[in-house]
Amino acid sequence: MNLSAVMAISLSGMQAQQTCAAATADNIANAMTPRYDRLDTRFSSEDAGGVRAAVSPSGAATSDEGSNVDLAQEAVSLIKSEIGFKANASVFETGADMWDVLMSIKRD
Repeated sequence: MNLSAVMAISLSGMQAQQTCAAATADNIANAMTPRYDRLDTRFSSEDAGGVRAAVSPSGAATSDEGSNVDLAQEAVSLIKSEIGFKANASVFETGADMWDVLMSIKRD
């Protein structure tokens, strides 16, 4: 695996976590909306490496008085997305630093 592939994989991870955080934000914003069906985010791996996030309604029962959103569960989901994003960003930054080192070696 080359350095650019590592950076591409970490970028796909950041994009997937961003998708998850956006779905979580929608769930939180609509927590008091009657008949709102919370959005679930599912992650899957890609053949060439990396990850993809797909968002779909949960399909769980809702009521005329409220939604099926659990704010505690959404808070945990948001924290997980933040940690995942930071981990992928760290890998991406390390890859960028390695590119800088390689370029300075090549110039010398």
